[in-house]
Amino acid sequence: MLDCPHAFRQVVASFLLFASLSGLLVAIFLDNSGGAWDNAKKLVESGAFGGKGSDAHQACVTGDTVGDPCKDTAGPSLHVIMTTMSTTALVLGPLFLSS
Repeated sequence: MLDCPHAFRQVVASFLLFASLSGLLVAIFLDNSGGAWDNAKKLVESGAFGGKGSDAHQACVTGDTVGDPCKDTAGPSLHVIMTTMSTTALVLGPLFLSS
């Protein structure tokens, strides 16, 4: 094992910090990009860039198809993963420290 008696605490704390911050950044990115693709389709459908039936509209429909899962499921589900991960680490932490 390691010589430092607090190594486990430092490793778990750094893991939780890194995972929480990176999960937050990914969730914000997915939520914003999904909303942007959705808004781009609405803009084109309002008449900009050729309106419905144009090449821009076909591209926006594809982008909206990709963006909806990002906005509606992938971004919010990261919150559940982050909460479960921290709860598990905090509950099992004392078990690992005692052994």
